[in-house]
Amino acid sequence: MAIIETGAALHEAHRDNHTHRDVNGGWLRPAVFGAMDGLVSNLALMTGVAGGSVGHQTVVITGLAGLAAGAFSMAAGEYTSVASQRELVQAELDVERRELRRHPKDEEAELAALYQARGVEAPLAREVARQLSRDPERALEIHAREELGIDPGDLPSPLVAAVSSFGSFALGALFPVLPYLLGASALWPAVLVALAGLFLSGAVVARVTARTWWYGGLRQLVLGGAAAGVTYALGSLFGTAVG
Repeated sequence: MAIIETGAALHEAHRDNHTHRDVNGGWLRPAVFGAMDGLVSNLALMTGVAGGSVGHQTVVITGLAGLAAGAFSMAAGEYTSVASQRELVQAELDVERRELRRHPKDEEAELAALYQARGVEAPLAREVARQLSRDPERALEIHAREELGIDPGDLPSPLVAAVSSFGSFALGALFPVLPYLLGASALWPAVLVALAGLFLSGAVVARVTARTWWYGGLRQLVLGGAAAGVTYALGSLFGTAVG
């Protein structure tokens, strides 16, 4: 009796501790992509303009304009993308809903066949499909998960994606502008702050993946630094050619 109770307690403890992180990237993808894009694109934009030997005021205006334009562009693009994806999913759900209403037995048989293909014995698969098909909405949810790989009750929000992209891009794009707003008149403080931000963001992202924090930070630092270096060289070349 004591062994059974101990086993049950261990099972309960394991169930309570066995959790997984969200791997679908509902909020993580637009937030991370926005922050990285804001940092890299605005840093590259500002270094490219600075390479043309313009005044620091022009660089600041360029950075602020890049922040605003990029943030609104990211928000609009993310909203349209997620909204279009959601509309496509809703259209497919409507198709499945009609099929469940018109051909319930065929859909039940289809569900049973899916479970059989996964190794469930035929009589049990048919019984499970029959019980799940009693409730039309529950049946729709099961078919959507099995056939479309989606959860109808957990569709991404276009507004959340847009706001997340806007805020994260603006935050990332602010890094290279911040030293100028605090009184700097040279490019190098902005570059240092932006590179530190790139390393930090890469390290933070690595914390929710299998990569080490220093690898994620260095990878983002190298990519962002390379983009800034190339645009600075191009800005210098164009400035010399135009001048």
